[in-house]
Amino acid sequence: MRCPYCGSLDTQVKDSRPTDDHASIRRRRVCPDCGGRFTTFERVQLRELTVVKRSGRRTVFDRDKLQTSIEVALRKRPVAPERVERMVNGIVRQLESSGEGEILSSTIGELVMEGLKALDDVAYVRFASVYKNFREARDFEELLGQLGSDEIETQARPAPARDDA
Repeated sequence: MRCPYCGSLDTQVKDSRPTDDHASIRRRRVCPDCGGRFTTFERVQLRELTVVKRSGRRTVFDRDKLQTSIEVALRKRPVAPERVERMVNGIVRQLESSGEGEILSSTIGELVMEGLKALDDVAYVRFASVYKNFREARDFEELLGQLGSDEIETQARPAPARDDA
C-alpha cells in the first residue's frame, strides 16, 4: 500500500480488525520512511461490475460514488453513519449477487430510493428530485402524495398476531 504522505510503497500493517458490521477489515498502517500513520479498509468484491448509463456509456461501478450520493441526500439529517454503511453494503451485495456483470444505472437508482425511503423521508425526496429530474413543484407534490399514501397504508395494516402461549 502506497503511503499517502511520501508515496513510499513499503508500508507496514500495525493493527487489523473487522469493522462493526463485519463487512470489511480496518487496517492501521505506518510508513517506515516518513513515520506517517493512516487507515485502510479492505472489502470483499465478488465480481467486477459495470454500470450502463442512460446514454449507453459504460463505467466501472464505484462504491464510493454510491456512498457519496447517499450522503449528499442525507446531509444534515439525523441518520447514524452505521445505518448508511449498512444500506450501502446491502445495495452492493444485491448488485454483486444478482449474477449480472452489467447493471443499469436505473437499477442502482431504484435500490437507493428504496433504501432511502426506509431510512429518511427527506433524503428520499431529495434523491428522487435529482434522480427523476424534477422540473416543477407538481413533481414534488406527486412524490409527496405517494409517500403520504404509503405511510397511511402502513399505519392501517393490523399488527401481526402474537402467540404468547
